[in-house]
Amino acid sequence: MKFIETPIAGLFVVEIEPINDDRGFFARSFCARDFQAHGLNSTVVQCNISFNEKAGTLRGLHFQATPHEEAKLVSCTRGAIYDVAVDIRADSRTYLKWYAAEFTSENRRMMYIPQGFAHGFQTLVDKSEVLYLMSEFYHPESSRGLRWDDPTLGITWPRSGGIISDKDRTYPLIDNGSS
Repeated sequence: MKFIETPIAGLFVVEIEPINDDRGFFARSFCARDFQAHGLNSTVVQCNISFNEKAGTLRGLHFQATPHEEAKLVSCTRGAIYDVAVDIRADSRTYLKWYAAEFTSENRRMMYIPQGFAHGFQTLVDKSEVLYLMSEFYHPESSRGLRWDDPTLGITWPRSGGIISDKDRTYPLIDNGSS
């Protein structure tokens, strides 16, 4: 696997290194030793799938509050997504900066999102599916979010007018104390 550093410390794009033959290919998509060698959380306690019927569906920006902060390894197993991570570590030099990348079932790239980040994505095609490896169990009482359209963040999403849940649409703005 290749670990590609982003401009935000601790946030990585991960690429598989396929071994090809006439049958297709084989590749590792996760190895605890490789993640540990890069100083990344390699704990996996839960795997989640998000299936999204329509292009333009937007999910996020989600995170879990202390003490249930979670690291995520996110991949697109079907279709295509625009994946966004926001640094919400108050002591970070990149606090409230975001990074985005396109992940598809064809490019098989992933994003490693450490604790202290909010995460969301928007589907680029119909019937897109996202797989998450999670370092922490889901704790509903710790579930939080940032508004996807918060002007403080200024995230540029590829599509406007998408499908967004009421919960995601109504998170408070950062200036109103959501982080």
